[in-house]
Amino acid sequence: MPQYRAPVDDTLFLLNDVLGLQGRSNLAGFADATPDVVEAVLREGGKLADEILAPVNQAGDREGCTRHPDGRVTTPTGFKAAYDAYAGGGWMGLSVPEAFGGQGLPQVINTAIQDFASGANLALSMYPGLTQGAVAALLVHGSEEQKARYLPKMVEGAWTGTMNLTEPHCGTDLGLLRTKAAPQGDGSYAITGTKIFISAGEHDLSENIVHLVLARIEGAPAGTKGISLFLVPKVLVNEDGSLGARNDVSCGSIEHKMGIHGNSTCVMNYDGATGWLVGEANRGLNAMFVMMNEARLAVGVQGLGQSEAAYQSAVAYAKDRLQGRALTGAKAPERAADPIIVHPDIRRTLMQIRAFNEAARALVLWTALQGDVLHRAEDAKERQTADDLMGLMTPVVKGVLTDRGFANAVEAQQVFGGHGYVEEWGMSQFVRDARIAMIYEGANGIQAMDLIGRKLPKDGGRAMMAFLGEVQAFLKESGEDEAAFAKPLQAALGDLQQATMWLMQNAMGNPDNAGAGATDYMHLLGLVALGYMWCRIARAALARKAEGGDTARWESKLVTGRFFMERSLPETALRLARIRAGAGTTMALAAEAF
Repeated sequence: MPQYRAPVDDTLFLLNDVLGLQGRSNLAGFADATPDVVEAVLREGGKLADEILAPVNQAGDREGCTRHPDGRVTTPTGFKAAYDAYAGGGWMGLSVPEAFGGQGLPQVINTAIQDFASGANLALSMYPGLTQGAVAALLVHGSEEQKARYLPKMVEGAWTGTMNLTEPHCGTDLGLLRTKAAPQGDGSYAITGTKIFISAGEHDLSENIVHLVLARIEGAPAGTKGISLFLVPKVLVNEDGSLGARNDVSCGSIEHKMGIHGNSTCVMNYDGATGWLVGEANRGLNAMFVMMNEARLAVGVQGLGQSEAAYQSAVAYAKDRLQGRALTGAKAPERAADPIIVHPDIRRTLMQIRAFNEAARALVLWTALQGDVLHRAEDAKERQTADDLMGLMTPVVKGVLTDRGFANAVEAQQVFGGHGYVEEWGMSQFVRDARIAMIYEGANGIQAMDLIGRKLPKDGGRAMMAFLGEVQAFLKESGEDEAAFAKPLQAALGDLQQATMWLMQNAMGNPDNAGAGATDYMHLLGLVALGYMWCRIARAALARKAEGGDTARWESKLVTGRFFMERSLPETALRLARIRAGAGTTMALAAEAF
């Protein structure tokens, strides 16, 4: 059986010692996030993940969702009870303003809970995760009436939410969408069209589903400039807030997918369904991007969650499985063979995953904290810097963490040998579930192009200069005891600066140079960001080690960090070499030659 235990203690260390959460009490909502409150929330969230969500993960994968002849969809056995526990515990509204029934805590705390939930049960965690994204979009762009009518029920978990973008003929290029919105004379619109790949589009977990749908109002401009966002409930809501008639929206079918079988990924048919405009007409992408950016960060967390879950299972197996003898002599002479964790290549695999997981967790929490600063700080310059850093890191968190999350799930599966290929051990599910995270909410190639084409040059490169400045300032403060971390990061930072300069000099004249090097650049920046996190982790661990107490824990963390610096961070040189190779051979062959 798969193993999973929420990394509560590690998360507390990151929040308190590495990111200095308590030093942010000047931000709105942070004063309530005292150390005791944060620990209580995380321990309860970990308990929810371990005892409620994880136990139905493997069975949910096997059973999947079922669409019935009348269009109803039922989720796997146990999912409804687990969802009710999630919603009933108030987890949906952890960081939502109290005015709408939330608790108003920092978003970084909610991100930690998303990490636990994604590792425990990715398919199930998507139902509340998508709802939280819809809530975020409505908070920013919804009318006062829409917020009052829909948000309290969504925060309560009685109603869930979705995002509807993709159509059979268009995915990334949303300018091609055909779903229509016809004004009905009373302020509402009739929405007609078909959407595909709609996660949580129909299910039995909540009494209503609030769909946020991109459509084009009749007569609107072509392309992305003519797209609007609409709120289309599954069940219409009466003036008094009670549920009324069923809307003209239905699930045509459930996609038969490689993974996340417990999440109902639907083809949704809108047959003149009643919907209401969210935000301004023809500016739907602006409103939807609030939800998409939330989703992209959440998907990065999903990559981390699957990497963590796969790692934990691989460690448990490696300690138990007997096979061969250690190269340096038997470590368990009283047994027929040694456990495979004695073998260097198994250790390499496990250390590589562990070193990534710890830094990736720090990176997603650091990025989420930028979001809190953006929305809660009083100082305009502080908000601007946070906005810049969050924008720069969103494609990195999404792209790098999901690429590595999938690769790590495969590596963890390899530890099991043949047992990893059979379903009973559960490793196949981690691989299959992790794979989608590289694709949805913008395939990772698109994330890389977004980084290169938009985020990097935006405002004259201000975001990248802010990031480089922060890392360089941190390195200047490094002491002798941090040299094993600071020196490798300094070298990697040099590779990043050279890659950035090369692109500035060679991408303007030939944009294909940017396209050919985009994925390598995204991963190069990701490696530097992870290396920066390890430097911060090391500084905090050294301080805790000096205090005494559980010195073995801090030494283990330092060894893991040094492994990253020695074995993973040098990859920046390889990425730089690929970027400098340009687009010549990549684009040389005629299409007919493939």
